Amino acid sequence: MASSRKLQPSTILDCLEDPAAVLGEDYRILAANHAYLRTFGGGGPVKGRFCYEVFHGYAAPCPLSGEPCPLAECLESGESCRVVHVRYTPQGPHREDVITRPLVDDDGVVRSFLERIHPVADAELETGEERLVGGGPAFARLLDLIEKVAGRNIVVLLAGEPGTGKKLVAKTIHRLGPRHDGPFVPADCSSLPQSRLASQLFGRERGSPSWLTGERRGWIEAAHGGTLFLDDVSDIAPRLQIKLLRLLESGCYWRMGGSDRQRSDFRLICATQRDLGALVDEGAFRKDLYYRISVFPIRLPPLRERLEDIPLLADCIARRLQAPEPLQLHPRTLAALRRYAFPGNVRELLNILQRAYLLAEGGIILPAHLPGKCREAEDASPSPAPAQVDGQTIMPLAEAEKRYLRRVAEHFPGDNRELAKRLGISERTLYRKLSKIRPGKSSSGEKPKSAPRKGTRDGH
Repeated sequence: MASSRKLQPSTILDCLEDPAAVLGEDYRILAANHAYLRTFGGGGPVKGRFCYEVFHGYAAPCPLSGEPCPLAECLESGESCRVVHVRYTPQGPHREDVITRPLVDDDGVVRSFLERIHPVADAELETGEERLVGGGPAFARLLDLIEKVAGRNIVVLLAGEPGTGKKLVAKTIHRLGPRHDGPFVPADCSSLPQSRLASQLFGRERGSPSWLTGERRGWIEAAHGGTLFLDDVSDIAPRLQIKLLRLLESGCYWRMGGSDRQRSDFRLICATQRDLGALVDEGAFRKDLYYRISVFPIRLPPLRERLEDIPLLADCIARRLQAPEPLQLHPRTLAALRRYAFPGNVRELLNILQRAYLLAEGGIILPAHLPGKCREAEDASPSPAPAQVDGQTIMPLAEAEKRYLRRVAEHFPGDNRELAKRLGISERTLYRKLSKIRPGKSSSGEKPKSAPRKGTRDGH
């Protein structure tokens, strides 16, 4: 009988075209394919080295260096995680789409992780001259949802504050979807009186209503074969909500003043900046229509939840302004912007940087070039005086946990398994928490010290 050899992990990884590696819980590279070696290792060996050292050249894990870390998030959630990383090289910054998935061994325990890396152009999804730009965890989650739903011909509901880019996301879904060759028809439901909105949506026959002349093709008819984007769908009056519901149920509608049934085949994407669920509870929005349009809801994060994307957005704005050289944000300027709440979100950032660009000399934007509201954020006190209770300073819970773990780990007489049981957590979670408070031992690859387990030769 011919003997079979077990394939090495690196051999299996070579079946993947993108750079891929298997990582341990301590950030060490256990295996990597040739694409990973060529891209990040310079062709040399990377096994046993830390992923953050090979990928970024950092001396500490990404979270300690200000970068989002997919492995850390994967460890925390136990689920796949996606992050867009920026890697600086002599040829300039390269943005990589990093997807990390937990790997379950034969015992059903996660001890390693598969990391696949795909280069992306400026961490963007392009729609003509407009682009979705970002690199942080919130933006990566948004991209993941967009790519998941784009290829499916289902209704999407975009929810987000003004200025978060709902129309741009809708365009991106259309461009990536099966109807990309068809028209993209945006319809603003808040800018017209309801009588005019009905005419715009469904069209009208000649002479109806009496104060309008000529036949008019509506947005629904214009979107045939493509995508209809209903912005501010919460502003549609109940009477029109009924007509829209009938259209979604049957695919048929009637023009205003017409008696002939019309048909239109389109994909529907809706957007709202209001809480539709609350409007349903108040009776201001039909429940049956709400369930029809919320098949796949996507929440667009406000800019205050993705402040790490500001430098990337500034680069994009510089290209839009056709600046002769890249916009440079002074560190104090960037700090001020990151402390500002941005009630207008990305649209407000665009306006702020356009104005600052006109005021700046040499392409360097200083705090003085920002509006007063942003300078107030820069001048604000970084943190209040520490509060005290009974003479003791109140510390963050995370810091209190670290101090407690450090103390019990140093004095607990048993091993890590017993300590984890006493703490009510898994041994893997305990090791991960201890590796964060013992950076010296973690970076050298040494596991936290354990006493001999009961039942072993040295500890019976």
